[in-house]
Amino acid sequence: MTAVDLGSNTLRAVEIACDTLEPLKCYEKIVATADGLHETGKISEAAAGRIVDALHEARKTLDFTGPLVAVTTEAVRRASNAAEVLERIARESGVRFRVITGSEEAQLTLIAVKHRLEKLGLESENFVMADIGGGSTEILFSDSKDVVSRSFPVGIVTVAQKYGSVEKISEVLPHLMKEMAEFAKERRAEGNAPGLFVSTAGTPTTVAAMRLGMSYATYDAARINGVLLTPEELHRQMRRLMALDKKSRQELVGVGREDLIAAGILIFEHLFSILGFEESVVIDDGLREGAAIAACKGLLNPAG
Repeated sequence: MTAVDLGSNTLRAVEIACDTLEPLKCYEKIVATADGLHETGKISEAAAGRIVDALHEARKTLDFTGPLVAVTTEAVRRASNAAEVLERIARESGVRFRVITGSEEAQLTLIAVKHRLEKLGLESENFVMADIGGGSTEILFSDSKDVVSRSFPVGIVTVAQKYGSVEKISEVLPHLMKEMAEFAKERRAEGNAPGLFVSTAGTPTTVAAMRLGMSYATYDAARINGVLLTPEELHRQMRRLMALDKKSRQELVGVGREDLIAAGILIFEHLFSILGFEESVVIDDGLREGAAIAACKGLLNPAG
């Protein structure tokens, strides 16, 4: 089964074996889907071209001839020209994306995260998960009785492009993340007391990789799963990142991400405070793996 996740910054694809639900091959490319979206309300022609090129490149690595499911998220949800962009992508690449809601995104990511937590022997029932994306952040509370999630339009691409400097982002984040704080407060009032804080998506995995001495070129997802991060570690890696010149940052975190990860770290730091945790377990598996697993289990139609 092959699944493709078109995010607000990155296109991620995976081919998994349905008998083991484990990845066979992976592909990832920064396509900057949301570049300029906060100004124009549209996905640019250049971004659409990058997405098509990445899909053609992914075909060289993954099997696109068998069952395939392709999903896309916040940037396309928000774009006024979403329909024509998706039609162009389908016409030029043969891949037809379905736009999923924030709730569906959280649920599919949850499938992947729970699978990985179980493989790691960690708590896989009572936890809170934060998925820090390019255009949105999803927060999900899971316990044995219920799963409650909400999507918030605060992401590393849109925040970084709209506010620019680390100083300005730090200044506005308490306001931007006020609804997240209220959501967490509501859940606590309802009796939610998660025993684990799980973080996923590019910012947590990048910081975990930095902590382990990896660069973008040497990134190894298998080593990332289960890494614990603290606010103090985020502070350390932020100082390290900001001390580098642009070329060195690109080598460390990837071209097109050098000005985004700092925004993500600031969002991540604020989540620790909002959710009331002192450490978070990082999981690399996310929406693409969740979509693939769901399709294997017949929970998602692999019609593309």
